[in-house]
Amino acid sequence: MSELRVHIEGIGAWLRGAPDWNTLRALLRGETDLREDAPSKPAAAALPQAERRRAPEAVLLAAEVAGQACRQANREPSSMPCVFASTHGELSITDYMCAILATAPRELSPTKFHNSVHNAPAGYWTIATHCEHASNAVTGWHASFGAGLLEAATLVNAEQTPVLFAAYDTASSGPLAEMTRTTQPFGAAFVLAPANDSGTPSIALRLRSGSTFDLLPLPPSLGAPAADNPLNAHALAFLHVLAQDSPARLTLPAASGLLLDMEVGSANR
Repeated sequence: MSELRVHIEGIGAWLRGAPDWNTLRALLRGETDLREDAPSKPAAAALPQAERRRAPEAVLLAAEVAGQACRQANREPSSMPCVFASTHGELSITDYMCAILATAPRELSPTKFHNSVHNAPAGYWTIATHCEHASNAVTGWHASFGAGLLEAATLVNAEQTPVLFAAYDTASSGPLAEMTRTTQPFGAAFVLAPANDSGTPSIALRLRSGSTFDLLPLPPSLGAPAADNPLNAHALAFLHVLAQDSPARLTLPAASGLLLDMEVGSANR
């Protein structure tokens, strides 16, 4: 694979106690701690009020971080293709569906079923923002963040257009929590654009065979969400590098047996 180069025009993030990129960036730099007064639920202002009331947590989370990234990039959400990545989608609804199918299948909620599909957040987002460009929903199990980032960077280079990339996972529940342990929701989003001289952070990506990689330690307050699930750990590692405003190298998995080597260039945000 030839090298892919993209620039990051906008970043969004949401974690309980760090509901935006500025707060999370300061935390990653060791300048602050999690905020006790932070909102307990993503605002998801891009969605109409009626949709926000009935949308599941994964949709709210994805819409919140995607909206933040678009605002920072000063890009209209409707103007860009988008890639949404998640390890397991909306696990609480999957748990509900498994339970109801095992006990009372005729009582299965059509709305719950509608929201259970992996591309539900992409669908809510494109409908709410009137985006008619391509939208992709990606999962790669424990390599979901790297797989989604590679998909978005490839699209940027192939189409020479900005692309919105959002990655998120919600808390697990029920028996599924024994297999996929995630205790708190986390999401991050990026507006990626073709390489330019804008002064925004740049990334050079190259794919290679391999399975061994190391991540630098995160601040103690982020240890729990990082330990929760690999998407959280990989996204936070990527954000940690961006928060330092200095050139760095990072390797993340993109699939089983495939690694994504990255060189991150600095820029003042």
